[in-house]
Amino acid sequence: MSVIDSYLQKCQQVTESVAHQKSKLLTAAQWFSDTILSGRMVHVFGSGHSRIMVEEMWPRYGSFPGFNPIVELSLTFHNLVVGANGQRQAMYLENVEGLAERILRNFYLTNQDSALVISSSGCNVVPIEIAQIFQEKGIKVVVLVSLAHLEKSISKRSDGCKLTDFADLILDTGAPAGDASVMVPGLDTPVSPISTVGGTIIINCLKAEIARLLTNAGQPPKVLSGAAVVGAKRATG
Repeated sequence: MSVIDSYLQKCQQVTESVAHQKSKLLTAAQWFSDTILSGRMVHVFGSGHSRIMVEEMWPRYGSFPGFNPIVELSLTFHNLVVGANGQRQAMYLENVEGLAERILRNFYLTNQDSALVISSSGCNVVPIEIAQIFQEKGIKVVVLVSLAHLEKSISKRSDGCKLTDFADLILDTGAPAGDASVMVPGLDTPVSPISTVGGTIIINCLKAEIARLLTNAGQPPKVLSGAAVVGAKRATG
């Protein structure tokens, strides 16, 4: 089997893992649609590469309003790797206690809201505190983690709590511990992370079901659609 075939096989396994979580996906979608139908928003938070899933939810083609993408640049903009705005700073900041409260004090929160908090390891301080604060406000919290990775990781919080300790519902990307999924002959550590594959499948399963629920409730979502689908006038309206 080639390394490409190996990765594609892992992707199929991740898809099967998501399929086994259908009942949880339906529950999360119901909570989120209830929030949107009440005129409130679903708060979506992720630091580091979990930002990818936040942006996958909204805004992009095939998505719709109702979600509040909370993206802190200090925790996610590390494309330069070293120097200013580098990886080291972002990894440090996502474990600073109290930063989550500073972030969320910018938003008006009610118990009609709901939240999706994303973290592959579920062990960094800021995402954990974000989920904790949401729960303290009476907000239903869905967390998206890689359970195998979380179980083998050590929490950065002094009390040892992980993201799943502040979850009303847990979704699993299906990724392995360490995330990388392909062994290359002659290389002593795996490559090609896969949590993003499972995460984006989950995000779009939720999106589809929420759209169905909103439409059935008589409030079809206003979908951000490409000109190739709906024409230039509607796409830019």
